Amino acid sequence: MRTSEIFDALLANLKIGDTAATVASRRDEITKALNKDFRSKDGCTDYRMMVGSYGRHTAIKGVSDLDMIFIVPPGLRASYKGERGPRRILERVRDVLKDRYPHTEVRVDQCVVRVQFTSNAFKFEIQPAFENDDGSFDYPDTAAEGWKVTKPRDEIRATKECNDRTSTSMRHLARMARAWKNANGIAMGGLLIDTLVHHFFSTTANYDSAGTGSYASMACDFFEFLKDVLDQDFYLALGSNQRVNVKAKFQPKARKAYDRCREAIADDGKAPANRKWREVFGTSVPLQKVSESSRSFDDTEEFIEDKFPVDITHSVTIDCEVTQNGWRPAFLREMLRGGSPLMADKGLKFTVISCSVEGSYELRWKVRNRGAEAERRNNIRGQIVGSSQPGVRDERTTFQGEHVVECFVLQDGVVVARDRIDVPIKNTSGASGGVS
Repeated sequence: MRTSEIFDALLANLKIGDTAATVASRRDEITKALNKDFRSKDGCTDYRMMVGSYGRHTAIKGVSDLDMIFIVPPGLRASYKGERGPRRILERVRDVLKDRYPHTEVRVDQCVVRVQFTSNAFKFEIQPAFENDDGSFDYPDTAAEGWKVTKPRDEIRATKECNDRTSTSMRHLARMARAWKNANGIAMGGLLIDTLVHHFFSTTANYDSAGTGSYASMACDFFEFLKDVLDQDFYLALGSNQRVNVKAKFQPKARKAYDRCREAIADDGKAPANRKWREVFGTSVPLQKVSESSRSFDDTEEFIEDKFPVDITHSVTIDCEVTQNGWRPAFLREMLRGGSPLMADKGLKFTVISCSVEGSYELRWKVRNRGAEAERRNNIRGQIVGSSQPGVRDERTTFQGEHVVECFVLQDGVVVARDRIDVPIKNTSGASGGVS
């Protein structure tokens, strides 16, 4: 496939699509319920504003967190002053929405009211706010027991201005960056992504008139910029200059993405290029089709994106305890760092060693065998499966190859964190040596 075809397909697959109609319907129903209580108006869908990635038009397919400001009548300001004011207005919004959605989880969470819909796995976060003369908003914060200022209009304006100047490349790159973070398990918020994309375009005018035929170079340059960005705790958001916290380091995975981009560009026009771009941006990149007759194995691989929405907002790290009778247990990541080979006939116990997700969640696993031996044995696996026991996936080395194990953390029906570990099994004895 030509470069332009790859990126045209990628961007088409990242579109929110039919989900937009459902989002609009939910948004309007929430607004009607609030306007009836706060303004005594029936069927009114005014006085609301979609913010966040959705409001900046940089969201992608699978988006689960939807941010909305409900503009409270200015005459009510005095009613919600004092330490209890922020909590009282959030509790009022919560109670209104609980009446509207009696079978849906609705709760106060510091600055917003969260409505967790079970269908579509949408989570609306509604922020009641008073509008100021300069277009900013005062919003309630129960932790600070006071009101704070947010400037989403400035962020939306800065996004649009940059997008117009770059002939839509800004929003396209922001969506591609979201695909990268979702595919590679990088805990980055949408505002941080858009801010970094905005910073990138402030350093170059090379892509102000670029078409998708130039997007390979643009992606490569962006990840080069990202891997070299100063490691810091926060950035100042585009437009508003408000503080955007960094959840976790993204530079190491940006460096890996940069290397893959260079390899994909070197393979331009060949089948390996699609696979390299897929490593960067995930399953939204199409693979070149292989006919069933030319394949010697059953393609049993499944993809988490086909089963659940993926919106990475947290981090998880897995490791593997390697055991064999008569040998001291060792951990796979330490073995790989030390260059120790992983041989056949070893017990493998994959476990979560750290996870930033709070509350209850579920785990899913994927074991993918690679290489000529896996294909010869017709045993590539790759299905999405549950744990062997709580928090653990038990496997065993069987034959050689560069195998991969992935872990997915699901909360409220959405994949919010993921990690992977390479399982390179050597065969120095000439006997069988994979994961089964």
